[in-house]
Amino acid sequence: MNRFCFRKKFLILLGLVCLFLLVPLSIMAAPLPVPQIGIGVGAAETPQEVALSLQILALLTILTLAPAILILMTSFTRIIVVFSFLRNALATQQMPPNQVLVGLALFLTFFVMAPVWAEVNQNALQPYLAEEITQEDAFEKALNPLREFMFKQTREKDLALFVNLATDTKPDGPEDIPIYAVIPAFAISELKTAFQIGFLIYVPFIIIDMVVASTLMSMGMMMLPPMMISLPFKLLLFILVDGWHLVVQSLLAGFY
Repeated sequence: MNRFCFRKKFLILLGLVCLFLLVPLSIMAAPLPVPQIGIGVGAAETPQEVALSLQILALLTILTLAPAILILMTSFTRIIVVFSFLRNALATQQMPPNQVLVGLALFLTFFVMAPVWAEVNQNALQPYLAEEITQEDAFEKALNPLREFMFKQTREKDLALFVNLATDTKPDGPEDIPIYAVIPAFAISELKTAFQIGFLIYVPFIIIDMVVASTLMSMGMMMLPPMMISLPFKLLLFILVDGWHLVVQSLLAGFY
């Protein structure tokens, strides 16, 4: 038996050696091809090349600022803050997960901002791509719908704070207010509105926590965490009143 195993191993080894000798040495010595990737920067020779370079530069700049634009110049701030308050009020820890809340907030933001972006596309982007207006005109026409949206959601007190600090003279109208004063005023107004909605969301759940804690204390069950008992009741209340529908409806109604 041992002699048979030894002979089998010897034949396998001999076959591998023959296969190695039969392979052409040129194939074994040939280097593996490595692709060459290069990025070149040259001088533009025609006005079209200059315009294309400027468009690419503007696009890269917009992509860099896209997260800040999405957060501070749209309805995203109010929606995500309210969702965070709701999850904390329910005391469900990480349910729903952050990815779900951010994704829902993003799609609700797209829904709220769809008319604004459609107006920007119609009045600014498409005429600029068709070379009917200049880049400066396109930028101004793109800002007008955003300014109008932010003015509707910004409190006069918050807007006056930044206007008084940014300019020495009183502006004659909304069009005279610089955009760098409108954006922070809109952001703090959205935060205040979100905190107000969050307070109203907290109230019924706090009442449930107080009732459960008082009941457990009166029964002498002090070692049992009240949060463990109140969580099913809060979830039941949230389901019975169709909480997600009410919260989303209230958020969307605030923008129309």
